[in-house]
Amino acid sequence: MGNLYGYIRVSTREQNEDRQLLAMKELFIPEKNMFIDKQSGQDFQRPQYRKMVRKLKKDDLLFIKSIDRLGRNYSEILEQWRILTKEKGIDIVVLDMPLLDTRRGKDLMGTFLSDIVLQVLSFVAENERTNIRQRQAEGIAAAKARGIRFGRPPKPLPENFHRLYQQWKSGKITGTTAAKLCGMPLSTFRYRAEIYENAKLL
Repeated sequence: MGNLYGYIRVSTREQNEDRQLLAMKELFIPEKNMFIDKQSGQDFQRPQYRKMVRKLKKDDLLFIKSIDRLGRNYSEILEQWRILTKEKGIDIVVLDMPLLDTRRGKDLMGTFLSDIVLQVLSFVAENERTNIRQRQAEGIAAAKARGIRFGRPPKPLPENFHRLYQQWKSGKITGTTAAKLCGMPLSTFRYRAEIYENAKLL
């Protein structure tokens, strides 16, 4: 029996890893063998994950809470699983999915079933990630269609904008002069002038 390890990943620094930590502490994993990354699971270029892999030796046992904590890219999850179990010779236990426990069923049938479950769950993890991105894009598009603006609100127009806009429209001054007197770039002046003009037409 080798050493016990635990790997935890949260997608952002704001997310809390306590739920995963509690599950690991019940397994009596030494604190020095706990590795936590706070970044996306899009790829495996994560400092703590890479450090852990370097430490892992044959017959060590790695615990993860769920398959999507390992990663979210279908092909990369399968590749990392192969590296860990075949090349490194360690066992992996996915706590939320008892079927994904490489200590069990070391025979051909057990390995076959484990591989099928892994492939299905990896696909589900990546598919859910794709669906989330699509829902976010659709939500943003719908909000923009309703006139909701994203990003910082524009600065209020300077007090002299209306007077300078009128002079510019009547050809008394150039756009460059108007923009300079308003304290903004020419492109910004033209953009704000277009919005101002459209608002007057409503």
